[in-house]
Amino acid sequence: MKNNYFLAFLSAFLLWLAWPPIPYTSILLFVGFVPLLIAVENVIRGDFKKKGRKIFGLAFLTGVVWNTASIYWVYNAMHAYLDAFTSLMIALIPFTLAPLLMALAFRLYYQMRKRNNILLSFMGLISFWIAYEFLHQSWELSFPWMTLGNGFANFHQLVQWYSITGVYGGTLWIWISNVLIFLWYWQRKEKVEVYNQKIILGVLSAWLIIPAISSLIIYSTYEEHVNPSEIVTVQPNIDPFQKWGAITPDEQLKILTDLSQKVAKLNTEFFIWPETAISGDNGINEDEFREYSQYKDVLNFLEPYHNGNVLSGIESYVIYDDQKTLTARAIGNVFYDSFNAGVLIDGSSKLQFYHKSKLVPGAEKMPFGKALSVLTPLFKHFGGTTGGYGSQAEPSVFYSASGIGAAPVICYESIWGNYVAQYIKKGAQFIAVITNDGWWGDTSGKDQHLQYAKLRAIENRRWVVRSANTGISGFINQRGDIVQKSSWWVPTALSQEINLNEDLTFYTKYSDLIVYLSFVTSLLSIGLMIVRKK
Repeated sequence: MKNNYFLAFLSAFLLWLAWPPIPYTSILLFVGFVPLLIAVENVIRGDFKKKGRKIFGLAFLTGVVWNTASIYWVYNAMHAYLDAFTSLMIALIPFTLAPLLMALAFRLYYQMRKRNNILLSFMGLISFWIAYEFLHQSWELSFPWMTLGNGFANFHQLVQWYSITGVYGGTLWIWISNVLIFLWYWQRKEKVEVYNQKIILGVLSAWLIIPAISSLIIYSTYEEHVNPSEIVTVQPNIDPFQKWGAITPDEQLKILTDLSQKVAKLNTEFFIWPETAISGDNGINEDEFREYSQYKDVLNFLEPYHNGNVLSGIESYVIYDDQKTLTARAIGNVFYDSFNAGVLIDGSSKLQFYHKSKLVPGAEKMPFGKALSVLTPLFKHFGGTTGGYGSQAEPSVFYSASGIGAAPVICYESIWGNYVAQYIKKGAQFIAVITNDGWWGDTSGKDQHLQYAKLRAIENRRWVVRSANTGISGFINQRGDIVQKSSWWVPTALSQEINLNEDLTFYTKYSDLIVYLSFVTSLLSIGLMIVRKK
């Protein structure tokens, strides 16, 4: 088994090396799983006991090493709020949970191999894998950071067809390539030819070359419709550990307005400020925001810009007479919900709020809150809550007085392709990602987060404007090119004329069709596992 463990480690190394932010290495994803598949085949054909358990262990080993090496920065994010031990315990969840699901897909693959031929079994493996990825972006412990299709964020020129398939098209591209390379190698190694080697190489070549060439042609010929809008994005570089205490909300707001004015033009239509940029000593009451000094200061700032709007993150709350939501907490005779929110402020008295929907499990919400609601009295007894931040179920679009629709995507939400597409369906003409990223420190997390935004630009053919408190902020065009970007931990503001777009891509209209297909093939695969081999 030592050689098989080495092969599992080799797969983990190749997958890590292929992963963003390392530029242009994503082509290694086409062979990244081959060593693991060889190790699994060695177990299937070897004289081992408890083969299913060994295959599960090999796949888990690959997954946990690859995941931990790629998202080690999760620990930094947790340690920003919690002590070292608790942070490590929580970080172990994303480090190990996805690998457990990956290993389960391989375990099910082994069950199929016992009853079916290798091609049908590989069909099941790919279907189970895509089903796992969709589950991991949909349930209460969602963390789709490591969805395989995200790996092409460092080489976006190869996946311009994400405007049709989304990132699951990348997952399918990677897996079929690995399977074909494995089949060719294994037959050559064993000197057998169950499937014609020339046919395998021909199909493999077509499978690799046609999508890549098609994408490069789309990339080189794509032209944006000219529909200009002047946008400013601001990076205030306020230390997240000093934001609530060492620097007052008014001082923070002055940093934002001063930086904005340095690059603003009279025709600037949107100023994008980062996550929680507007705050108060105890948060902002949404119903009374017009009475706050911060709101009046923003209006004064906007006076020279007749079509100007401020799209900003805000720490807000809403008060209820009764417990309207599971996350609402009691204070005296009333209840309140706190929100990690976005707000649009223009020169009129109109205000638009958006409440972050995709909350970070553990840090911003308690997973399975509904199921654990029976524990509410216990949590109250100890001074806690079964909730966290409040949220809204669906995205909403901010509209300026001139009719421009902006998608207020808050931090973590930008890694959900299907969720961002819902903003576009509702009329968003560009995507504004407002985030902090300062909690992670100067790690690869901030770079991965930036690069993933390129995929949202391609899927929907929308400009992405990114405002990150400490970096990296910038502008991404409809092809996924980073047109401008800031440096890490530097206060700055950037100005850019972008092109608004109203057209809907195939992906925007129909979302993740590959997932639905994988559900069908997963059910068929389970059926094949159940039916006894004749």
